[in-house]
Amino acid sequence: MLQIILTIIFLLAVIFIIVTVIDSNRFIVREYTLENEKIKEKIDLVLLADLHNKQYGKENKKLLEVLDKIHPDAVMSAGDILTAKPGKGYERAARFMERIASKYHVYYGLGNHEYRMKIYPEDYQDEFMQYTTRLKKAGVVVLDNESAVFSVKKGTENTNLRITGVSLTRSYYKRFSKIFMPADYLDRLAGESSQDLFQILLAHNPEYFKEYADWGADLVLSGHIHGGIMRLPVLGGVVSPKLVLFPKYDGGLFKKGTCSMVLSRGLGMHTIPIRLFNPGELVVIHLTPCEAGQRLVK
Repeated sequence: MLQIILTIIFLLAVIFIIVTVIDSNRFIVREYTLENEKIKEKIDLVLLADLHNKQYGKENKKLLEVLDKIHPDAVMSAGDILTAKPGKGYERAARFMERIASKYHVYYGLGNHEYRMKIYPEDYQDEFMQYTTRLKKAGVVVLDNESAVFSVKKGTENTNLRITGVSLTRSYYKRFSKIFMPADYLDRLAGESSQDLFQILLAHNPEYFKEYADWGADLVLSGHIHGGIMRLPVLGGVVSPKLVLFPKYDGGLFKKGTCSMVLSRGLGMHTIPIRLFNPGELVVIHLTPCEAGQRLVK
């Protein structure tokens, strides 16, 4: 009996290792469609998050090929395209974003790794400034508690998207706990939301979805959780980078009133460097017109 049990354990371990190797080196495309009365013409967005310097093929050739097949109107980054580590640098992430910006409109919100580079110059010198300056020269719109308007005209009417990138301070990423966010925090940090334009919020940490919705976002684009590292049937993601078990927001589409949050499961790895039953994810969001209100189509 003991031999049978040990054999089963061994086989399960082998299966887990094989799946981990496969899932850690592949990505899927996941699509969502949202309707809103503020949208006048169909708009296609791609969401990138948590690449962490991962490469799918040389210079991310596979990822770029899929992006070209989608050919979105704009690319949104919810942060952590690189991994902040003293001496590691930013070259790989910069080259990747430059290639994307040579073809598409790109809006880049900071993740906790970009933010770490920014606030610890004693460890990273001026790498944050060098990195963001290089992105801006390539045409990337970097939104560090800032907003920009992206105008799309495909038919007779313009659709204006107001895109805000919020950079939460380090305390909001503290492990094992979730700190309180004051009601006026986002207004003070990134300014007030737009009530007239379709308001997109690039917010790396999804834990504060309620606060983002209360702020006035129509659509929140987020990441950080890496899909829960390992995914189980029914239970979903197992652990977050904050080492919280079975996080409430692990990946997918979430609704709160008229606000939607699309949470990417990410493309790379960091805190726990594996992906099990949880391949990388490139997200496509189709925004389409409707008569009134906002609802999930699929």
